[in-house]
Amino acid sequence: MTDKVFDNNQVSIAGEVISEFTFSHDVFGEGFYILEAEVPRLSSSADLIPIMVSERLIDVKQDYRGKFVEVIGQFRSYNRHEENRNKLVLSVFAREIKIVDELSSDVKPNHIFLDGFVCKPPIYRKTPLGREIADVLLAVNRPYGKSDYIPCICWGRNARYAETFNVGGHVQLWGRIQSREYQKKISENEFEKRIAYEVSVSKLEYLDEY
Repeated sequence: MTDKVFDNNQVSIAGEVISEFTFSHDVFGEGFYILEAEVPRLSSSADLIPIMVSERLIDVKQDYRGKFVEVIGQFRSYNRHEENRNKLVLSVFAREIKIVDELSSDVKPNHIFLDGFVCKPPIYRKTPLGREIADVLLAVNRPYGKSDYIPCICWGRNARYAETFNVGGHVQLWGRIQSREYQKKISENEFEKRIAYEVSVSKLEYLDEY
C-alpha cells in the first residue's frame, strides 16, 4: 500500500544551486531545510524550484551555490497561515539528493508524474492572444490520510479535455514544474514580488470517477 501511494507522485529535478539552505520546520527532532535550484527550460528562461531536504540526507551547513543538484522526490504542499488566510506552499520533497560538479546526461532535469483526483471544477479560459488554458487542482494522496494539493495548468487540446473533468474524477498526468512571478498587492501603492509554482501539463488521462 505504501509503495503504491509513493508511486503516485514522482519528480525528477536537476539544476544549478542558487541559494544556501534555509530552515523550514522540524518534525520529531528532524530538521527540514529549503534549497533553491535554477532549472533551465528549453527556451532561454529558467524555473526556480524550491527543494525541501532533511538534514539527515545532506550536510545543510555547506554552501553548494554554483554546483549542481540532482533530486528524486515528490511535489508536496502544505498550508501556511498568513494574513488571516491559508497560503498553499509548494516544494519538491527530496527522497534522494546528489550535489555534483556537472549534470549527468541521463538525468531528467524537470519531470513530474501525478496520479490524483480533481478537487474543484477546472477553470477554462483564453488568453488575449487566443491561447487556450485550463487550471486543474489535483489532490494526490499520501500515506496516513494526508493529501497534497497541486495546481496544474493545461494548454490547447489538453485544456479543452480538462474542462470536461468532474470533481472527484481520477486523473494521471505528466509534465514539468514551473515557477511564475506575480505582483501581490500589499497596500494601495505597494506591491510585493512573489513566486507561484504549478505543473505545466504535457500529457493527461482521465481514468474514472468515484
